[in-house]
This record gives sequence, structure tokens and C-alpha cells, in this order.
Amino acid sequence: MTESQGRLAENILYFARALRAAGIPVGPGSVLDALAAVQTAGVGTREDFYWTLHAVFVKRHEHSVLFDQAFRIFFRKRAYIEKLIASMMPQAPGQQPQAPKPGAQRVQEALFAGLKELEQKKSEVEIDARLTVSDREVLQKKDFAQMSAAEIAAAKQAIARLRLPLDEIRTRRLAPNRRGHLIDIRRTLRASMKAGGAVIDLKYLGPKSKAPPIVALLDISGSMSQYTRLFLHFLHAVTDARKRVHTFLFGTRLTNVTRALREKDPDEALAACSAHVADWSGGTRIATSLHVFNRQWARRVLGQGAVVLLITDGLERDGEDTLAFEIDRLHRSARRLIWLNPLLRFEGFEAKAKGVKAMLPHVDELRPIHNLESMIELVRALSAMSAKGYDPKTMMRKVA
Repeated sequence: MTESQGRLAENILYFARALRAAGIPVGPGSVLDALAAVQTAGVGTREDFYWTLHAVFVKRHEHSVLFDQAFRIFFRKRAYIEKLIASMMPQAPGQQPQAPKPGAQRVQEALFAGLKELEQKKSEVEIDARLTVSDREVLQKKDFAQMSAAEIAAAKQAIARLRLPLDEIRTRRLAPNRRGHLIDIRRTLRASMKAGGAVIDLKYLGPKSKAPPIVALLDISGSMSQYTRLFLHFLHAVTDARKRVHTFLFGTRLTNVTRALREKDPDEALAACSAHVADWSGGTRIATSLHVFNRQWARRVLGQGAVVLLITDGLERDGEDTLAFEIDRLHRSARRLIWLNPLLRFEGFEAKAKGVKAMLPHVDELRPIHNLESMIELVRALSAMSAKGYDPKTMMRKVA
């Protein structure tokens, strides 16, 4: 192996380590495959180099965003890739100031974790020390999109510990109840036979209570993918404890991932979800997706007082004005429709977008869903406990 080939291997190896630290499963075999692919393909442009590494390292849809951020940060210096291909430069370039994007902090920490090994100058790297250490209180209030890899792992553990004691509803069925109003003849006769018929102990029946089903509709467009991915961990924990939880993902189409979330391991469950979804981090067609749900799934899953959790930013891409009709139909079919919107994390948020205006009149509650604190507030709201939320009617009056 020549010196230039060795330097190329060192760069690809360090890039693979950064991807693994950022949360993408990359093993030694993938590094060898990437090096062989680059040498065999004979790439000569930045785009060819990008897609060659992408084809080897990215195996799941949700990892595309992390790979893109890692590639842009690692090869940020102008014409660096061209120089790397031409002369096989061994060192990674310094970081230039740029506005942080969702997920950038997490990838940046992984990329610059091995600075001492590469003996780079400290002045070439700018790291925000405020985001490297997070106690419990800060972690609860920190935006999911700006969490580091370690904070994402801590957030997943905190989400797994959440419990959802939904307020139970009365059903038409009867169950044994000491304070019931109807006599259970069968149980009464069976109990009297034990005493030879000398003593008759009356048994009663009362209304049976049951936790309502949960139906979650999650937006997986590019702007929502980070929040949806972590909320899927919450739904996995809920699905593991309850049987009547139905989960649907929608971007440009609607996908039912209820069975995939029933896997015991959360990582395997999310991997199964990704395998079923073809439009992850794509566009958004809310009206079309709700139309498919109302037509094919509403009667199957919205019975017995179901609670619907709609997670989207409301930024509709469909040109037709059918969103209001479809969201109204969904609202009438559910006992309770809760809209979870991460844009509510901004204090100056106003319902000016066309999709937001169409959806507001047809939801019961409007809540943020961008950090652990907002997720805990959602659990309290679903458990019939006092939890502060946004009144859709108040926001409609502000717009008017």
C-alpha cells in the first residue's frame, strides 16, 4: 500500500469512527468496503465521493440526516475533497463559523472527539462548552434537535421510564363489582353451592372501565424526523405496556408501523419501522395521508373512545384545500384529538400558515413536543391530570 493510499484509509477510518460515535452503526467491515469502493469507483468529484460513502455507511433512512451533517462538517473546507482525492491529505480541516442545524451539535461532538490523536490546533475548532454537560433539569428542557449523542441516549432512557396511566372510560360491558346495581345470578348461585344453599351471598355487576386506545399519527418529513424518532421511543414503551396502541407514519404516504413497534428491543423496533417506510425525511402531504387514514383505518382503530395524537408542524405541501375536511372527519371519529407541534417551542409562534389555520378549529388541544418536559406534560394531560396546554380557540382569535 502506497503512502497516499494509507492516508486515504486514515481519513475514511476516522470519518467512520465519527459516524459510529454519532449513532450510525459502522463496523470494520464497512470501513474496508468504503475504502475499496472509493478506490474501485475512481471518484473525481465531491458528489461522487459523497454518494459512494453514503451507499456503504447508511443502511437506514433515519441515518441519512446524520451522515449528511457529518459529511458537511468533516469536509467543510473549500475544495478539501478535491485535494484529498488528488493528494490524499491526512488531516481534517478546521471548522468555520456557521449557524447550527438540527443534529449538527451531536455530529460535531463525534467528529472532534479525537482531536488529540490527530494533534490539531485548538484554534481550528470551535465547540460550544455549554452543550457538553447537561444535568437533569437542563436535559428536560433541551430541544431534541440540539442534543448530543450522549444526551440522546439519556433522553431515551428517561422516555423509557415514563408511564402512561390513561383516564379510563366506561364501557357497555359489565364486570364483577361490589357496588354494582345488577345481581350476578351465575356467581351468586355458584357461591351459594359452597355453603349447601343455606347462605345466599349476593354478587353484583357494575360498569366495566377500560383504558381507551391510543392512535398516533406521526409526521416523518425532514423538519419533523428528529422529533418523530424520539417520540417513537415513547410509543414503543407505551406499546410494550398496552395492547391497544396503533402507530402510523406519514410523509408523502401513510404507513402502519404498529406491528414493528411491538418488537421488544427499541432499536430493533425503530429499525423495523424504517424498513417499512420509504419516504422518511421527504415531503409532507397531510391532507392526502389523513384521507387514506379516514378511509382505510378509522373504523378499525378509532372505536371505544380512542385518543388521537397528531404530531406534525402543520406545514402542508398539498395544493388542494381538503385538509380542513379531513381533519374535521378525524376529529368527529375520535373521542379526543391532541395536536403536538414542535413549532410551539418558539414564543413568537403564530398560526399564519395555511395548514395550521385549517387544522386549528378541529383539534381539542394543542401542545408542544420538542423536549422531555413537554413529553411529561403530555403524559399528565392524558392521565386526566392538570397540565398547561395551548387552547386552539385562543390562537384562532389571535389570528383573526
